[in-house]
Amino acid sequence: MRYSELGDSGLEVSEVGFGAWTVGTDWWGDRSEEDAIEMLRYAVDRGVTYVDTGDVYGHGRSEEIVGRALSDVRDEVTIATKVGYDFYNNPQAGHGEIPKQMNPEYLREAVEKSLERLEMDSIDLLQLHNADVSEITPDVLELLDELEEEGTIDATGLALGPSIGWLAEGDLAIEKEFDSVQLVWNVLEQEVGDHFLETIERTGSSTSLIPRVPHSSGILNEQVTPETELGEGDHRGFRPDAWYETGWEKLEKLRFLERAGDSAGDGSSERTMGQAAIAWLLSHDPVASVTPTFRTKADIDEWAAASDVPRLTDEEIARVEELYESDFDIDRDDGMDSLRTSVDGADIELAGLDKLAAD
Repeated sequence: MRYSELGDSGLEVSEVGFGAWTVGTDWWGDRSEEDAIEMLRYAVDRGVTYVDTGDVYGHGRSEEIVGRALSDVRDEVTIATKVGYDFYNNPQAGHGEIPKQMNPEYLREAVEKSLERLEMDSIDLLQLHNADVSEITPDVLELLDELEEEGTIDATGLALGPSIGWLAEGDLAIEKEFDSVQLVWNVLEQEVGDHFLETIERTGSSTSLIPRVPHSSGILNEQVTPETELGEGDHRGFRPDAWYETGWEKLEKLRFLERAGDSAGDGSSERTMGQAAIAWLLSHDPVASVTPTFRTKADIDEWAAASDVPRLTDEEIARVEELYESDFDIDRDDGMDSLRTSVDGADIELAGLDKLAAD
């Protein structure tokens, strides 16, 4: 495993992180608390030292599990959590969003409750959870500064979502030099990540990017194939059938990224498609850590090793770029032609992207 600095915070994160949304809810398969703790410890044993949770995951359950699992190695790990959804006063309704509270009073109280559940004195990285640009007010920014000055948190981040988009929010966080911006970004969905790379270069910001959904909801790690039937309630079912059908065709055109042991003739080890998807993201300098969705120990074994497989060559990166620019030479609408926005699409238009504003 290789490690990076998060922004200019001084915090070290593993290049592959553990998205602890999987251990606090049943959206990615139900598991006992004992199994969840065992998975977290197993990941740490394999060099995964960045763990990303959130107070809303399981309404606090994920934070409690993370705290119990990692108490013995607290000094060895970097723990991030998120606040902003008011689950204390609003029950969860399936996979739908619940109301947010982004005022300083609520956020401070939420942080204190997160610390209690995590059983920690401080939070390494505190992220605003899916905050709209209008919610990141001067008062909220002042609160984040106060929390850092008090030693309650060490770094500040913004987690963008739900879904893909939110350019205005990410740009604001980068311009304000938040330590991190978490976003949906993968080799099949590149526009948003590319935009933030440009923003970082333009502003000279030290903000790190933390991609999630690196396997594009199961396509790039082949957990969702043409034979897969998504069960009722599976969160991946929000994508249209045309997107999956197109995705499988795109996957075949990316097979050149795979390597069987020493297939390149340079003594290199193998590189699976699931690892290549992570390695492609890590080829971008501002990317500090990638958080795949670990479901099993086998996932941890394979994807944690993505930090150590052969890096993508310049030729491979250029070929991916050519394929993406030509839409993989596939003349079919994949049904994913929109991005989420809180400013009526003004950010999408300003970025010059050929995308619609999602309803």
